[in-house]
Amino acid sequence: MTPILRSLVLGSALAALPLAIPLVAHAQQGGHASHAPAPNGSQEVQAGELHISGAFARATLPRAPVGGAYLTIRNDGAGDDRLTGVTAAVAPEVQIHMMEHKDGVMTMRQLRDGLMIPAGQSVMLEPGGFHLMLMGLAEPLVEGQRVEMLLQFEQAGEATVVFDIVALNARSAPETAEGAASGHEHSHGHNHGHDDATGGTDTGAAKGGKAGH
Repeated sequence: MTPILRSLVLGSALAALPLAIPLVAHAQQGGHASHAPAPNGSQEVQAGELHISGAFARATLPRAPVGGAYLTIRNDGAGDDRLTGVTAAVAPEVQIHMMEHKDGVMTMRQLRDGLMIPAGQSVMLEPGGFHLMLMGLAEPLVEGQRVEMLLQFEQAGEATVVFDIVALNARSAPETAEGAASGHEHSHGHNHGHDDATGGTDTGAAKGGKAGH
């Protein structure tokens, strides 16, 4: 290659760099719900003997400080496991909460010791029951986008799960909406008129969160 041709090739390569660098920087920017194509919440994620499915988060109102996220965890193993923690780029803290009736009043409390996933059973995190609470949101969760969270389990280790962001008052992931509309329910009871204080306007009740399969 002659010196002149080598200079032309090198100059063309350098000229392309300013176009490539912003794309990389944008891909690495954290703290925002994803706009790029990604696995959706309907896709099952496996960690050890645990199977995680139906992951979704509710859209939030502008300047809302908290958001709610939900999923189902099935334990096919012979031993119990425990969800001990969750992290997400969109919130400085993610807490595991449950709703319960106490003296005729629906209350919400944080499960500081985590959430037990019994062997051979499924635990549903759903509006009005167990759920994940995203604390200190820096920006709204926008319907149609997705948010990634890292779940930590006592036995199974870590699992990265993508949550679809759905309507403010949604009660299920998009793929299960038809089943919910048909009236299918798990064996635990319902007590309508309450929700988990994450901005939804629909009704729900605290449930046991377990359904044997």
